[in-house]
Amino acid sequence: MEIRPVFSALMRNKAGLMLIALQVAITLAIVCNSMFIILERLQKMDRPSGLDEAEVFSLSSIGFAPGYSLEATVAEDLAALRGMPAVIDATPLNAIPMSNGGWGDSISAQPLDPASPDDNSESTAVYMVDDHAIEALGLQLVAGRGFLATEVGTRTQNDEGAPGAVIITRLLADALFPDGDALGKPVYIGVRAAGQEPVSVVGIVERLQKPWINDATVDYSMLVPQVPLFGNFSRYMVRAQPGRRDEAMQAAEALLVEGNRGRMVRGVRSLEEVRGNSYRVDRAMTWVLAAVIVSLLVVTGLGIVGMVSFWVTRRVKQIGTRRALGARRFDIRRYFMVENVIVISIGIGLGVLLTYGFNLWLMENYDVPRLAWYYLPIGAAVLYVLGQLAVLGPASRAAAVSPAIATRAA
Repeated sequence: MEIRPVFSALMRNKAGLMLIALQVAITLAIVCNSMFIILERLQKMDRPSGLDEAEVFSLSSIGFAPGYSLEATVAEDLAALRGMPAVIDATPLNAIPMSNGGWGDSISAQPLDPASPDDNSESTAVYMVDDHAIEALGLQLVAGRGFLATEVGTRTQNDEGAPGAVIITRLLADALFPDGDALGKPVYIGVRAAGQEPVSVVGIVERLQKPWINDATVDYSMLVPQVPLFGNFSRYMVRAQPGRRDEAMQAAEALLVEGNRGRMVRGVRSLEEVRGNSYRVDRAMTWVLAAVIVSLLVVTGLGIVGMVSFWVTRRVKQIGTRRALGARRFDIRRYFMVENVIVISIGIGLGVLLTYGFNLWLMENYDVPRLAWYYLPIGAAVLYVLGQLAVLGPASRAAAVSPAIATRAA
């Protein structure tokens, strides 16, 4: 079949042609960018935290009784939690990964220069823990060791002293020491002040997410051997035996309540719950965009069905004439399907410009990455398939037109 006669026939219906082509172009632009954002959000939500999420949970307490001793309470709580049959280990912690609230600091392989605006430092999350942290959090130690009990100190809100050792994530180690071998190297952390003392990297863990899930360097974290003692507040991260997390959560809360009536125990949450709460906006966005994609494809498909049905109705006598001259049903069906391919192709040509224009707007206003090239051919293939499925019904009705129609008076 020659394309030129089909195209010439389409030009006699310019309004319908441009309407469907424009609808296809808009659909392509929105579908491609929406699929890109959905995949990006799914990848973001699926990032591993580095912890044993299935078995780790947190709980905290606030003392209110007169003479409440936070340091003594923390020591007693940890001993009680570690002695529970359903618990592997426990550690104090100042912030929960993926919770969107925590401590941050700068870290550098060189002393920080107060006079230099560019000190080559990296922004990192700070997790204050004790010597049980690796086991209690379920972290994967890839080099070095965990903290020793003799290295663990305390940290108060007004204490700005640096620890004697740190454990950092693998990606942070690679950023600080691109040549490798960060283990045992000195690093500098804290405020830009003269006379900083170096801190030794004693261990490297595979991964540990920051509390802030939207941070560009979400895996740049460090552990410091300092038990946080802030006011009368304490927080613990507990790792349960496999399959016993829920049991351990209930027992741990009851144990701490009974152990000290001079405080309130609260914030009992699994790490899976923390992840779910923190990523709820991203999850909602994926569902909304998925609904938008489905709605647009349905509307576009119905638009094609309606327009082709209108064209078939207007051309009934012409179709009958062709059938009387020997055209087969297959030929009639093919004519409308080829016609639809031309319309979709025009729409896709316009859609390429709209797709990248929309992506540039998203990049400038919403910090969305550049659209990967392969989304366009995928989106185009979806629209071609949709167009052929949508035109199949009207084209089959056209193919069923009897040759006798050609003999009827107008």
